[in-house]
Amino acid sequence: MKKGIIKEWFDALIFAVIVASLIRWSTFEAFTIPTPSMERSLLVGDYLFVNKLNYGPRIPKTILQIPLTHQKIWGTNFPSYLDWIQLPYYRFPGLSKIERNDVVVFNYPREMDRPIDLKTYYVKRCVGLPGDTLNIMNTKLNVNNKPFDNKIDLQYRYFLKTDQFINKRIFRKYNISNYSKSVSGYYIHCNKETAKKLKNENFIDNVKIQILSIDESSYSVFPNVDEIKWNIDFYGPLVIPKKGMKIILNEKNIKIYGSTIMDYEKNSDFRLEDGIILLGEETLEEYTFNQNYYFMMGDNRHNSEDSRFWGFVPEDHIVGEASFIWLSINSNQDFLNKIRWKRFFKIIN
Repeated sequence: MKKGIIKEWFDALIFAVIVASLIRWSTFEAFTIPTPSMERSLLVGDYLFVNKLNYGPRIPKTILQIPLTHQKIWGTNFPSYLDWIQLPYYRFPGLSKIERNDVVVFNYPREMDRPIDLKTYYVKRCVGLPGDTLNIMNTKLNVNNKPFDNKIDLQYRYFLKTDQFINKRIFRKYNISNYSKSVSGYYIHCNKETAKKLKNENFIDNVKIQILSIDESSYSVFPNVDEIKWNIDFYGPLVIPKKGMKIILNEKNIKIYGSTIMDYEKNSDFRLEDGIILLGEETLEEYTFNQNYYFMMGDNRHNSEDSRFWGFVPEDHIVGEASFIWLSINSNQDFLNKIRWKRFFKIIN
C-alpha cells in the first residue's frame, strides 16, 4: 500500500515536470529584469512572461539537460546540461513576425562557450529589422532615414552640477535609481522630462546631457575595429544582414560583417586570414547570408550593453516577445513599499 502511494506521487511529479517543461518550451516562460538597461520601460525587479508563440517556439538544441533549468543546477555552479548532442535549428511557425519596437528576449550572441539555447537571456528593444539601414546622429536614432525614438521614453546620462549633498530621497522622488557622486555634482541616468524638472530645483546649478563627440571613436563598439570611427552617440550607417542578402567581401565589409559570417553562419570551413575570408583554400569575393539578423538596443541609451557593442542578433538566438509584467519588486525600498503595485499585469510596449 505504501509503495503504491509513493509510486502515484512519483508518477504525478514526473507528469507535472513534463507538462511544465512543455509549457515553458512552447508558450510562456518567466523572466526577471536584472539590470537597468531598459529603464524606464522595464525596471530592475520586474518579473515578466516571455511569449514564445508570437515568433514561434524553437526546438531545443540541447536535449541532455535537467528539466526546468537554464545553464546551472539550482543553487549550485554545476552545469545542468551536457552538450554532447545538439539538434539542428528549427522554429515552428509563429503568430507574427518581429516588428520594429518589439521588446524581445534573446540569447546573448557573444557567449560562444555555450550552446545557443543555453546562452544568457537578454532583453532589449528591436530597433532594426533584416535589411534595414540604421544610423545614430547625436543620440538620435534613424532607421531607413526616418526618426525612430519619438514615442519611446528614453533615458540618457546627465551631469547634475551642484555643490550640495543630495539626499537619496530626492533621487527617489524623481525615480532616479542610477547615480554617482563626483567632485562638483552627480552623474545620473534619467529621461529628458526629469532633467528639465531637476533644473528648477534651487540647489541645482545645471543639468547637462553627456554626449560623446562625433570625433570620439570607441574600439569597444561593434564592429570593434579602429578604422571605423563610431561611438554610442554617433553610429553607422549600418545595413543589417538579411537572409539572401549578398555583399561584396571588400576590405570594409569584411571588417563590418566578417565576425558575423565567421561566428553565426554555420560553416566550419570558413577561415579569416590576413583580412580575407577563405572557404577551404578558395578566397571568397562575395557572400550571401543564410539567416536574418536584428539590431537590439536598450531604452536606457547610455547604460545598456546592446548591439552597438556586440553586433547583430541572429534569428536562431531569438527566444520570444516580452509580454506582460506579473510582479515588480523594488529592492531599494523598505518592506512595506517594496512591491510596485501599479506595475502588476502591465502590458509591455
